[in-house]
Amino acid sequence: MPRPPHSRRASGAAVAAAGLIVMAAAPAAFGDEAVPQMVVGGVEPVSGLRPGDTFDLPVTVANKGTVTARTAWVSYSVTRGLDLVDVPSNCRVQHVRSYDEMPEYWTATCAYDQAVEPGVVLTPEKPLRVEALDRAYHDRLRLRVGYGDAPSDDENGEPSVPGTAPAVKLVEGPAGGAGSAKYVHVPVTTVNTADYRVTGAALSGRAGDTVTMKVRFANAGPAWLLEEGEVPGVHVLIKLPAGTSVVKRDYYCHDKGGTYNCPAHLGMNMPEDAQMEYTFKLRIDKRIAGARGSIALSPERRSFDPDKANDKADITLDVTGGGSAGSTGGSSGGSSGGSTGGSAGGSSSTGGDDSNGGELADTGSSALPLTGVAAAAVAMGAGALLAMRRGRGRNPS
Repeated sequence: MPRPPHSRRASGAAVAAAGLIVMAAAPAAFGDEAVPQMVVGGVEPVSGLRPGDTFDLPVTVANKGTVTARTAWVSYSVTRGLDLVDVPSNCRVQHVRSYDEMPEYWTATCAYDQAVEPGVVLTPEKPLRVEALDRAYHDRLRLRVGYGDAPSDDENGEPSVPGTAPAVKLVEGPAGGAGSAKYVHVPVTTVNTADYRVTGAALSGRAGDTVTMKVRFANAGPAWLLEEGEVPGVHVLIKLPAGTSVVKRDYYCHDKGGTYNCPAHLGMNMPEDAQMEYTFKLRIDKRIAGARGSIALSPERRSFDPDKANDKADITLDVTGGGSAGSTGGSSGGSSGGSTGGSAGGSSSTGGDDSNGGELADTGSSALPLTGVAAAAVAMGAGALLAMRRGRGRNPS
């Protein structure tokens, strides 16, 4: 349920002029029937927030058509780094979990049982308040406006519940404050950091043994990351110890000239405290003194991640005894050779040869298409992404 407003206001938040995305309003008439033309405005991009800061949304509602709207509604949606605070009882709040490649978000849809005349600019008598949570960094605010019945719940979300603050109505807004679009997307940025890190592995066995290697990527927070704009996507690069060959590779990892390229997510967002595990089965072909591999993050600049010490880790190999084992089709030095499609998150695949997703390794690209990754996620299940989330967020129900 919505919480009382935070006591600290965003006094240091700077409102930027760039970054606002609008979509043109619907035409004033469909065929020969004139209809209201509702537009929303009054909100600009917000930056310079700190976790715990709050800010108000001075939304305006206007009717640029020639016909009176008998009722109106405004919908506010925020991504998971933001919180809708002190929501009025004439609004319904819904939590929508992440699905496909969409990030998790919360929506408050406020209905107003009052007419909006053509040319009139109105605004809620008390603006809705938003709080930047501890996990905030780059977030999105989406505004929509319309007339008639309010939109129904998103079928991918939980049932909506009414707000708990007193109901509000629309009152006369600022002169000249009418917006120009039915939809507005507003970026909201918070000063914060996240820590992307990798964990290596220590392997041991005799020549001829097959061993299981599990290495990990994690976002240790505190911020969650929506990978768009200034937040680049990241990949995990795995080099296997010399003297080994791949019996079974991780399903999501593909050989790029001796280095395995693995996605660090299964969508466009990485929640705080989420991690992904990559599992390989390796054959120890022979003992090579000092042989070691590595797991490392791809080299994109990540200004949100100041700690670079954990961006790379060793994969060590301790071979007991001596000599070498005969080849079984894989090549030494960690190349794929005759490898088959492996497992994600430690769950093995069935019949996983390179025809089941493995063809992506031959594209020559160092990045996996998101559509391919999402399809693989559907095929393999959600076991690869272990969502270990501190303070995952309020469930409004």
